[in-house]
Amino acid sequence: MRPMHGMAIIVPMVHERSSGNRLSRGSYVEHEAHDDDTVLRLAPRLAYFAGVARHEHVTRAAQEMGVPQSTLSRAIVRLEADLGVTLFARRGRTVSLTPAGRTFLASVERALAEVERAADSVRADADPGAGRVAFGFLHTMGSETVPSLIRAFRADHPRIRFTLVQNYGEAMLERLRAGELDLCLTSPVPDAPDLVARRLDEQRLRLVVPDDHRLASRKRVRLAEAADETFVTLEPGYGLRRITDDLCAEAGFTPRVAFEGEEAETLRGLVAAGLGVALLPPPAVARPGVVELTVTAPRAVREIGLAWLDGHPDTPPVAAFKRFLLSRRGALLP
Repeated sequence: MRPMHGMAIIVPMVHERSSGNRLSRGSYVEHEAHDDDTVLRLAPRLAYFAGVARHEHVTRAAQEMGVPQSTLSRAIVRLEADLGVTLFARRGRTVSLTPAGRTFLASVERALAEVERAADSVRADADPGAGRVAFGFLHTMGSETVPSLIRAFRADHPRIRFTLVQNYGEAMLERLRAGELDLCLTSPVPDAPDLVARRLDEQRLRLVVPDDHRLASRKRVRLAEAADETFVTLEPGYGLRRITDDLCAEAGFTPRVAFEGEEAETLRGLVAAGLGVALLPPPAVARPGVVELTVTAPRAVREIGLAWLDGHPDTPPVAAFKRFLLSRRGALLP
């Protein structure tokens, strides 16, 4: 961890003798601290430097920036002292850039422009009427549920933008923790001290079998009746895989897994090809070649929840979308 300016940082110092050009570990830490301290001293003075360079006149630059002329002059003198380079040739209050000053100005202007772009970007993302929401959701909710939710939300918030991320539950929670997502729809509903989660709805799971399967003529089935079947499932780590394993255990058996995938519709294709059976949520569009059976026992459902990082402040667009989703408890799924 790099030290911050103005803070006392205690670093364990393991002194090693130099070998060749290698510095001791203690020397390396001191060098890093010095570099960071220099950057922190320089940063507040860069805008002052650019203003004086633009006007080539200290008084006019001070008036434009709304700072006392003495403050501006001292900032430039300290900047030159920190750099160890003369940036301006002075003739009274009129100044002109030295060759070193022109070189430095080109980089400073690029840096300040990048800061301004970043400031504009975060302001735009937080705009109540046209900001951005980074929203994660399960693959199985991408074809129907999420588009209908966003369409309904944008009826009242037509200019709010979305960054949409489809993934499995654990991967989304990691992106939530990393600050890459504002909200995510996931299953099972997470229970973690650093997250806030609210149950929104539940979705019935069906036993999906090939249309020529021995159970295909049935409408309902107990899961135990599939104990001898080969299963196709999502990979370990997916919430639906965990639910499948738990339901099979509750029904008294461990599923024999022949194929593992990442997409529910891929699993349906494998079932249609006669390669096994699967426990899956309802499809957005019925797929030929399979029959979907209601599971009567055990109760085969998965809970859908909304999660966000505890203590993380919401921008106005995120807060609005969160309120919208929470208002749809029990009516989230079509």
